[in-house]
Amino acid sequence: MDAPPHWLDPEQKVAWDNFIRMQETLIGRLSRRVQTDSGMSASDYIVLASLTERGGGRMRLLDLAKSVEWEKSRMSHQVTRMAKRGLVAREECPDDGRGAFIVATPAGCTAIEEAAPQHVEHVRRLFIEALTPHQLSTLGRLSKRVLDHMERLPD
Repeated sequence: MDAPPHWLDPEQKVAWDNFIRMQETLIGRLSRRVQTDSGMSASDYIVLASLTERGGGRMRLLDLAKSVEWEKSRMSHQVTRMAKRGLVAREECPDDGRGAFIVATPAGCTAIEEAAPQHVEHVRRLFIEALTPHQLSTLGRLSKRVLDHMERLPD
C-alpha cells in the first residue's frame, strides 16, 4: 500500500499558495501589457528575449526550448507561428541534419527592442517597486536556492 500523502502544514500551504497566486497574477498582467503595448504575445516576447539576451540572436531549437523550460514540440509550434509573421527564421544546422537554428530576423530584433523598454517599466512598477532593496536581495537568493535545488533533482 502507498504511503499517505505528506500534506503541507498551514504555514507551508500559505507560502505556496501566495507564491503561486503572485506568480500567476504577475505573469498574467505582464502578458496582457506586452500584448497591448507591442502586439506580441507573451510567448513571442519570451522567445525573442531569450534569443537576443542569451543566444546573440541565434540558438539551436532544443537549446532555446530548454532555456525557457518548454517542451521541444511547444517551441517548434511557437517558432512556426513566429516565422510566418517574420519574427524568426529557421536555418539548417550544417553539422546536424536534424537540428535547426532559430534566428531572430531584423523584424524580430526591432520588435523586441521596441517592446523591452515598456516591459521593464511594467516589471519595475508591478514587482521591483513592491519590495525594499533588502527584500529584493533576499528574494533573489531564495529564488536561486530553489533553482539550484531543482537542478540537483531529476525531472
